[in-house]
Amino acid sequence: MTDEPRFPAEAMADVLAANRDYAELFRGGDQSGVAAKGLALITCMDSRVDPLSITGMDRGDAKILRNAGARVTADVLRTLVLATYLLGVRRVLVMPHTDCRMSKATDEEVHETIMKEFGVDTRSLEFSTVQDQRQALAEDLVRIRSYPYLPRDLVVAGAVYDVHTGRLSPLEA
Repeated sequence: MTDEPRFPAEAMADVLAANRDYAELFRGGDQSGVAAKGLALITCMDSRVDPLSITGMDRGDAKILRNAGARVTADVLRTLVLATYLLGVRRVLVMPHTDCRMSKATDEEVHETIMKEFGVDTRSLEFSTVQDQRQALAEDLVRIRSYPYLPRDLVVAGAVYDVHTGRLSPLEA
């Protein structure tokens, strides 16, 4: 008997079936890992956000970094360093979105909800919720622009994606 976890085939059957179909038509295995259009997109994990379609890009054009709330975390900064020096990124777009769950509660309220509904104490985690999306976006842009390990000529911009209209609203900063 082994303690190694087994792949949950039944729970992932739809994913594996879809992948078989995808692999049948797959072309592009020779594509480079470099961002063809020199762009890194930092956006939310929300499934309503399709970053490549929103920006008119195709697979291979941009590096996509996703997390809850599209926040510029230490891991995002680490990834941007790699992307800029090793993967052709010359510009960054931070793209949070409207109707985001991370803008509808404080960290404390999220902790309380998870404890009440699931009995899990998450107080050791920082969720980086935001009360003012445009203010948080402005702060995240400053975080990237002032990060000492990123190139000084890196182009950094921010825009809020509206999940109801499909439009980007640039932050003038």
